[in-house]
Amino acid sequence: MGSCSGDPRLCWATWLLRCASLLLCACSTVANSSGAHVFLNRTQGGCVLFHVAREAGAELKEITWGFGPDSAYTVILRVHSGADSPTWVSLRDKYEHRVHVPNMTSLRIDNLNPGDSGQYRARISLTGGKEFNMNFHLTVYAPVPLPQIRVTSSSITPGWCNVTLECRAQGAMEDLKVTWESKGLPEELEQRGTPGPAPNLWVLDLSLPLSQPNPRLTCVLSNLLDQKTATTDLGAICVPDSHAVTGPSLLVHVLRAVIAVLFFLGAGLCLWKTRDRKQKMEPVRGAGLHEEHRDHDGGIHWAELSR
Repeated sequence: MGSCSGDPRLCWATWLLRCASLLLCACSTVANSSGAHVFLNRTQGGCVLFHVAREAGAELKEITWGFGPDSAYTVILRVHSGADSPTWVSLRDKYEHRVHVPNMTSLRIDNLNPGDSGQYRARISLTGGKEFNMNFHLTVYAPVPLPQIRVTSSSITPGWCNVTLECRAQGAMEDLKVTWESKGLPEELEQRGTPGPAPNLWVLDLSLPLSQPNPRLTCVLSNLLDQKTATTDLGAICVPDSHAVTGPSLLVHVLRAVIAVLFFLGAGLCLWKTRDRKQKMEPVRGAGLHEEHRDHDGGIHWAELSR
């Protein structure tokens, strides 16, 4: 090992440093040849800035910006060293008023929309013929809609309140995560749902003890960048007097109502018949009294005439 032969430990350290240096160079070569990958998440209506890392001591000649996967890669524009403005190649109608080049190594896109999601590539050309790529994977998320909680059904059983809830939201629900969070419930009753891509409504069934004071339930809609919530008070729902009676109790109440109606109808019918009978008897009684009066008067007049 030359000068290292006098100190074995020094030779061993030198050998390790050389191996590490060779490994780093190999890794750097692989990264430059395959291209670095940067993943970015943004919200609709926002902006994104792509920045190319410049190698130390290297002089930039040109950067070509493009969009799309390898199978459908399309060049958007080129930025030349010393040029005042970029040179558009394609997709100008889509990006012209939203794309800006602040400097030689940066590209900014404003007013993002979900259609801007995808892979962007910067191909960097250096003096001396060296080139390498940087890939930017952009995902644009739509704003999270405001959820609403609706009670679809509820019933009371001895000691328990059974509730079915729906968490609704307007608009696109793709890439959203739905989570139910509870406050004031026992740990064994807490329920969470993370179904991945969420449907337009999410249903949750709960059985709550009536002895639990004022529990609250929150529906959380979220993505990687934003979240919206809606909360409902289950204490106002799980009140025995506020629920419609179901099952056997409902039949009992219906029978009671029917019996009451029949009773009042029967009583009214009896009163009507009694009154009608009295009205029919009054003319007969009046006619009898009149004949008696006529006979009595007639007898008096006959006695006077005979006298």
